[in-house]
Amino acid sequence: MAIKKFEGINVIPFVDIMLVLLAIVLTTSTLVEKNLIPVSLPKSSSKSKVVHKSIVITVKKNGEIFYKQNPLTLTSLKEKISILPLNSIININCDKESKFENFVSVLDILKQREFKNISIITKTDD
Repeated sequence: MAIKKFEGINVIPFVDIMLVLLAIVLTTSTLVEKNLIPVSLPKSSSKSKVVHKSIVITVKKNGEIFYKQNPLTLTSLKEKISILPLNSIININCDKESKFENFVSVLDILKQREFKNISIITKTDD
């Protein structure tokens, strides 16, 4: 019985595995919905985990304010947060292109009510 000479690597099983992994990644990535209101977040070098049981206030580029995915004005925002407990976790999701005045207005309303757990959502340089 003659021994065959080893001349190369069979890459077909490797390609099959990579195609299956690619299909899984593409399928799951289309099902994951990150944010319902599109905003372009500013970059930050620090990382922290976002708590999902929090209240999200979003400020869009054009100055629109959203509270839990519902559009509202600054006066109605005051009314909405007045019923919240002071230990509520509040995340501010502000577009980097929006006026700084809009962000300060929202932050000022939260500080007047004396909320302590306020976070600003940014994206990291990954």
